[in-house]
Amino acid sequence: MTRWERGDLPPGTDTDSGPGEPATGADEPERRHEALVSVRLGPSAPGSHLVEYLRHEPCAVAAWWIAADVDAVVRLSADSMTVLHRAVADLRLRAGVEVAVANYVLRALDLTSPADPRTAKDAPAWVVSVA
Repeated sequence: MTRWERGDLPPGTDTDSGPGEPATGADEPERRHEALVSVRLGPSAPGSHLVEYLRHEPCAVAAWWIAADVDAVVRLSADSMTVLHRAVADLRLRAGVEVAVANYVLRALDLTSPADPRTAKDAPAWVVSVA
């Protein structure tokens, strides 16, 4: 399996997509499958080991250190569920991770327009746009 099959962008693809949108080129399939993985490191695994692993993981899109019951949250993206499941399994096996709980993204929520335009005028006063 090549790095591109695991989710790495081929050279010359469009990387000017908006935040949260997958970057796609003219001949690249849309990367539709994503997961947010909550990660707890093992007792002897340093955080630097996880960071270094994620730098070389083609499916890793972003990661954040978290102040919670978990140590980090990792966003993974791939063009197939098989590749995405493999990336989650590899995170568990190779990155010094003791616990990895994957939450698979179904679709984005549209936060810019009201769910029901008929009720927008009846919205409470505290529901206003910040733009």
